Amino acid sequence: MNLRPRLLCLVCAGAARRSPCCPRGIFSGPGGGKRPVPAEGFSPRKVAVVVKTTRYEFEQQRYRYAGLSEGELRELLALKGSSYNGLLHRHNVHSENVEHIVQCLRNEGIEVQLVKRRDYDEETVRWADAIISAGGDGTMLLAASKVQDRLKPVIGVNTDPDRSEGHLCLPVRYTRSFPEALKKLYRGEFRWQWRQRIRLYLEGTGINLTPVDLHDQQLSVEQHTKAHISQIEQKPTSVSWPHLLPVRALNEVFIGESLSSRVNYKSCKPRFTFSLHRASYYEISIDDGPWEKQKSSGLNVCTGTGSKAWSYNINKMARQSVEEILSIVRSQKSLNLPIDEDLIQLVTDKYNDSLVYNPEEPKMLFSVREPIVNRVFSSSRQRGLTSKVCVRSRCWDACMVIDGGTSFEFNDGAIVSIVMDAQDALCTVLLDE
Repeated sequence: MNLRPRLLCLVCAGAARRSPCCPRGIFSGPGGGKRPVPAEGFSPRKVAVVVKTTRYEFEQQRYRYAGLSEGELRELLALKGSSYNGLLHRHNVHSENVEHIVQCLRNEGIEVQLVKRRDYDEETVRWADAIISAGGDGTMLLAASKVQDRLKPVIGVNTDPDRSEGHLCLPVRYTRSFPEALKKLYRGEFRWQWRQRIRLYLEGTGINLTPVDLHDQQLSVEQHTKAHISQIEQKPTSVSWPHLLPVRALNEVFIGESLSSRVNYKSCKPRFTFSLHRASYYEISIDDGPWEKQKSSGLNVCTGTGSKAWSYNINKMARQSVEEILSIVRSQKSLNLPIDEDLIQLVTDKYNDSLVYNPEEPKMLFSVREPIVNRVFSSSRQRGLTSKVCVRSRCWDACMVIDGGTSFEFNDGAIVSIVMDAQDALCTVLLDE
């Protein structure tokens, strides 16, 4: 049954193609800012389905240059402790769910363009009225990264819910019952959710504005450094005014020495190396406050969406830590405080829950990872909500990584201003379980 003739059209891709059947409403967002929103209901003419690369496909691509047969690939994976049959099974589960999504869309007369992650670009985004990511949270982040139109919906479908959490995707029951999700979307039985995103202004000396795309790559520290060198042929330049970078962060921005924050040194013995951890050295200003010199293992600045992701795991407390703190409090204050499992769990949950906030909230949460505090370096605030963060790099081989997928060099002399703007909010949907 085709529901489209009875429905309002959502958003046509581009102002030049908008028709009278695409009415606009006014959304009063956080802070009272008003912005146009898509019409009630969901009826796009053209949808781009962005598909993840499965581990099975990745392993095939990884060893294709060596000319390995399927049998040789099976043996190699076995040597690494990976199951060829298991990877193939997960690949097939994902592929069947992608086919299900595409077929459901086409049954409603929607033109579909199926796009692999590596082929997803701005041209595809301009063509589509809506974007559907078919994968997990990583695929959703990639799909969102190239969408600048705040009226173009991005919807995530978890194609392997047994192996992927999919916080940013529709509830997992819609993976195999996608027609039900479509009907609810068509009837307007959902809520628009405007996920706030982070924008970045880069300036200073030694700036390279060319990013390295980390999607679908598993890079070592050495490979990551080489990727930056090979991507950028021109010499670093100086930018005397803030340059707005062309990507927005839906989850977080991380600043620190490259990847694992370590550098390898060759020893006097042949074929032997050892590693020394290199701390990230930078200056930071919160909400235009005074600059503070810091050394740490990196700085994370997240959105409300990202407060459930890496930021949460950086800051959360374990039950063991809570139990030890409560025991110290009781012993120092001579309190008759019964410390049982229920109390420990209650305090742990209360604290960890406080780290998560609404994705529509126009605030960022900064977290200093493992700060070094001594007579030279300080960390007056290791974590807190903010509307602006400025960082001046004093690093040697650092990167600014956006949503784990796009990396910019961020070495000595580079300055970044990290802020939010209502214009960057990503249009997503909330469906009931």
